[in-house]
Amino acid sequence: MNMCNTQKSSPRRVITIVVLGLLGAALNVAICIFFKLIGFPLYLDTIMTIAVTLTGGLFAGILCGALTNIIIHSIYFWGWEVYLFSLCSIATAVAVWLFARFFPRELNMDHAEAARENLPATRNVMDLVIVLILLSFTLCIIISILGGIIATLITAINQPLVERASLAGILAATMFNQEFPLLLKEILSRIPINSIDRLISAFAGFGFALCIRQLIKSTLRKSLTETAPL
Repeated sequence: MNMCNTQKSSPRRVITIVVLGLLGAALNVAICIFFKLIGFPLYLDTIMTIAVTLTGGLFAGILCGALTNIIIHSIYFWGWEVYLFSLCSIATAVAVWLFARFFPRELNMDHAEAARENLPATRNVMDLVIVLILLSFTLCIIISILGGIIATLITAINQPLVERASLAGILAATMFNQEFPLLLKEILSRIPINSIDRLISAFAGFGFALCIRQLIKSTLRKSLTETAPL
């Protein structure tokens, strides 16, 4: 019985993952392009990656993050090497997924609603804020280190590329002298940007996750109402 249910639900699960990944990537790209057009200095290209991971799981988040970077770097093409930065978005999805497992009451959408009913509203909000701040700090460190490693590798392949393509590259060139180790330069120059970027992205991503959750619940309720016998 369980195997039959699993087999029947598996295609629907795959379709849900793909749809969430595609829609999330499209919204990520739209957000990124919008802020780029108005001259906002942050990337904010992982907001929907966080939201999709919280609502659809790890594979949906990875699909969303990878597609986001592929599309953005194809629109603003600086060279084939920059596609390596897709690993940063994949790492974001993995980190968010792990946080949702470590903090299920705050971040896991399947358990959060039931758990919150048993706690005061103030406690819920404070716990959520603390976890989101911890998540943003963790993402800042992970993405700064991984981005710095990738940038160092790209610099070894095509040195002018990173400096021209990213704000972090410009900061690295202006904040540190030539004798400073390249890897540390690339990592440290990303921390000020990512500390703000990931903080905004964590809170905005959770907000979008709540919206997606409510939309799914409303759709299911409407579907059940329409199919219910008179």
